[in-house]
Amino acid sequence: MTRYRAAVAWVREVLIAALLLAVDIGVGGNVLKDEPGDRLLLSIVVASLLALAVVVRRLWPVVTLVVVVVVSLVAAFLGLLWDPFIAVALVSYPVVLRRAERFVVPGLVAVVLAAVFSQWWYVIGVALILAAWALGYNVRERRAQAEELERQRRHQIAVDERLRIARELHDVVSHGMGLIAVKAGIANHIADAQPGAAREALKVIEATSKEALAEIRTLLGLLRQDSAPSLRDLTEVVGRAESAGVDVDMTIGDCDHLPEPVVLAAYRIVQEAVTNVVKHAAPTRCVVTVRADAHRVTISVVNDGAVTATAPGGHGLVGMRERVELHNGEFTAGPRPDGGFAVHATLRLGDQR
Repeated sequence: MTRYRAAVAWVREVLIAALLLAVDIGVGGNVLKDEPGDRLLLSIVVASLLALAVVVRRLWPVVTLVVVVVVSLVAAFLGLLWDPFIAVALVSYPVVLRRAERFVVPGLVAVVLAAVFSQWWYVIGVALILAAWALGYNVRERRAQAEELERQRRHQIAVDERLRIARELHDVVSHGMGLIAVKAGIANHIADAQPGAAREALKVIEATSKEALAEIRTLLGLLRQDSAPSLRDLTEVVGRAESAGVDVDMTIGDCDHLPEPVVLAAYRIVQEAVTNVVKHAAPTRCVVTVRADAHRVTISVVNDGAVTATAPGGHGLVGMRERVELHNGEFTAGPRPDGGFAVHATLRLGDQR
């Protein structure tokens, strides 16, 4: 794409130069056709030099402008230039883009001198140069604004990525450490009376800690690449929850059409909600439902355990709410009137912020 744009730019410069050359030769030939000597030939040489300068104006803008101003001024006094310093105006444009406007001023002075001491129509060149100056300035400012917006966009991406990593790490650590804490408490409580059950709890702790460490390494390596979790991986979350005493009934609808950010958000919401059930309500029964249509994903995690006071500013609920807000959805979490705790979330498709 870069080579294509460069080729297009060169073609554009050549076409502009060819048009200027045709105008200068046409006008010069018309005016000087009856003149004796080599004035017509010299006029063609001047026109060719100016056209060549226009072609290379973006390579050496300041040097090219100086050469064009000198050649145009001398040619104007010798009666060999018949356009109103169009080449000076054309070469002034890239000079202004390079923030070298001060070099355009001698061109304006040359035009005024040529108009006063040679031909009056050269004064039109002042307007042409000022127009090129204004155009170059506007384009330069727009490019600067675009670069600043791009810089801000990249900065925001970096900030969002750091926040996403923080949420991912919290979810992984919270889920893994929650299960480990529950199992460690069970193992410590029954170690003497039921050593076999205690060993099983220790096996769960070992497996959970290894999985958590592996996922943390993945997050710190390449976050949300091919190894990002899918909704099918929720069976592992359910398995770990059931090993901690939570009977989970999970239903997942057709979610194959969901984009990866939505899948990741849904996975983490369910994972965090089930982890909270393990930490605050086990042993109990929990119903997990994830359904999707063309416009939204609905998530429900409801348990029948005893209601445990949950701080409204807890990181788990805050993280779930932030994920929902990123997808312009709705989130509710709180005790149920008939006992237990319910988490409901809706993620909208195609409407992410």
